[in-house]
Amino acid sequence: MTNKTPSNLWKPGQSGNPAGRPPGQSAITRLRAQLEPDAPEILQTMVAAAKGGDVQAARLILERILPPVKATEQMVGLQMPEGGTLTAQGRSVLFAVASGQLAPGQGALLLSAIGSLARVIEINEMEARLTILEERQHATS
Repeated sequence: MTNKTPSNLWKPGQSGNPAGRPPGQSAITRLRAQLEPDAPEILQTMVAAAKGGDVQAARLILERILPPVKATEQMVGLQMPEGGTLTAQGRSVLFAVASGQLAPGQGALLLSAIGSLARVIEINEMEARLTILEERQHATS
């Protein structure tokens, strides 16, 4: 037995369960409300433990206060051979990495992009060849 619900039963923005659980009634919300009065004392205890050498407490506090530092990459201008082959472009990327003009991670991303471009070109060429073969087949039929 299938239970099909008509697609026009509810309008956009209209709840499918208007008498559902009211906001703020989840288990997490209730737990937070219970812990809130004790939060300052818990925090003071954690800070004291961290100051006393508790590495776990220090790590927990620092992870919550200081977000992890994300690596940022500097923009680098790279001269690619215009009209050159994909092989020539790949070699220029490798040369830039080897000479220190480009970070290895950036070089890997560029080589990956060149590889993806090669696959796209290959698909386009195969599609063009297939179209020509189909046209020839229809012309001889």
